[in-house]
Amino acid sequence: MPKILTTPFYEKRLKTFQVKHPELKEKYIKTIKLLQVNPSHPSLRLHKLKGNLSDLYSASLNMQYRILLDFIIKDDQIILINIGDHDGMY
Repeated sequence: MPKILTTPFYEKRLKTFQVKHPELKEKYIKTIKLLQVNPSHPSLRLHKLKGNLSDLYSASLNMQYRILLDFIIKDDQIILINIGDHDGMY
């Protein structure tokens, strides 16, 4: 099972996100658990990004909100980098 890590930037963004979207708290918890248990689950829509963010991946919280992450398979780590709406993060 991959280890979920966060960055200080992510923690700050998460606090802001949770204040703005308290209705997504349960969905967020479910998404993080699923990411840890089965990162390839279809509902996460995990995919590698292109362009300036080509080193990163994106997982969907829902159709509007995403979690940017660095998916390091060899170290069995998932590093959460950013959270927000689709347009604001890309």
